[in-house]
Amino acid sequence: MKKRLAVLLSLVMTASLVFGGCKKTESTSASNSSDVIKIGVFEPMTGANAAGGALEVEGVKLANKLYPTVLGKKVELVIVDNKSDKSEAATAASRLVEKEKVTAIIGSWGSGYSMAAGPIIKDAKVPTVAASATNPLVTQGNDYYFRVCFIDPYQGTVMANYAYSKLNAKKVAIIQEVSNDYAVGLAKYFKDSFTKLTGDANSVVSVSNYNTGDQDFSGILTNIKAQNPDAIFAPGNFTESALIIKQARQLGITAPFIGGDTWETPEFIDIGKEAVEGATFSTFFATEKPITKESEKFMEEYKKEYNGKEPAAVAALSYDAYILILDAINRAGSTDPVKVREELAKSKDFQGAAGVINFDENRNAVKSAVIKEVKGGKFTFKEIIDSAK
Repeated sequence: MKKRLAVLLSLVMTASLVFGGCKKTESTSASNSSDVIKIGVFEPMTGANAAGGALEVEGVKLANKLYPTVLGKKVELVIVDNKSDKSEAATAASRLVEKEKVTAIIGSWGSGYSMAAGPIIKDAKVPTVAASATNPLVTQGNDYYFRVCFIDPYQGTVMANYAYSKLNAKKVAIIQEVSNDYAVGLAKYFKDSFTKLTGDANSVVSVSNYNTGDQDFSGILTNIKAQNPDAIFAPGNFTESALIIKQARQLGITAPFIGGDTWETPEFIDIGKEAVEGATFSTFFATEKPITKESEKFMEEYKKEYNGKEPAAVAALSYDAYILILDAINRAGSTDPVKVREELAKSKDFQGAAGVINFDENRNAVKSAVIKEVKGGKFTFKEIIDSAK
């Protein structure tokens, strides 16, 4: 008996050594039966963009808790970490379509990761909905990629108008995260719009570049201080953006900083502290202005689920991506990805938490923009910019 027990213990220890280091894909269900419909989620859960990915996962998980079934079947989330890396994003998408056989996919925070996964999604013909990926190239030429947010040409125009009309800026400096597709695209659209508004080809006094992970911006900021711009547009990741503003204030730069939706993470304020007071940015959703009945439900349930925390806009958008997919599955009466894609494309006046969703010809949501600023250490609503204007 002792010999048999020793053998069993040996087998258990061997299995532990073999499998103990493997990182499992997170799932909301252990079932593999035909009674389960799988929806894949690929997000940056580790790495430079982990905070953004975590916010989107919160929204998806809440939606799954509130709406756990469709067509009489349980919906299982299969969540894969893309590790804030483009090649990992492609690998994550491959896993979802080839191994997990998902009906649809949600993701990713970060346009570059969505773009990296795009060819795999297109070839597999699995409908995918991005929550907050704003670069136009995410959906361009890919009939299977949708998004529930506005895109950067609109966001860039909104912030250029804000700088020109609200800040009375006549010359601006741009600091862009050159390794980030989102930041480069948004900077371009801002520059084009601001130059057009001023009628002055030299109204953008400089465009400075940095890479993801950089921490010392003194050289860039010293040059900008000498140029004395009226405002500084700095689209990029929340960590580096907060550090840039903090170091700018330490150098005595007082010009207002404006940016894009990536700033709306708690880490932006945690890192920047009082230096980011007054920082203003465009985003997708404001708790102060619920748009639909689903907005009210989302805010109430989110605070219950996450201990009173105020929801970020990207959490509302990922929530919408999930319920929009479920609506398409229900209308299709099928889990066939091609049929679900067809119904997604037909979506009209869909009542989401972050507003009413209608798609343009490139499957981009036509949405209004929200302007927020950091005030008293919190993200505070300023105004809504109507997409029709």
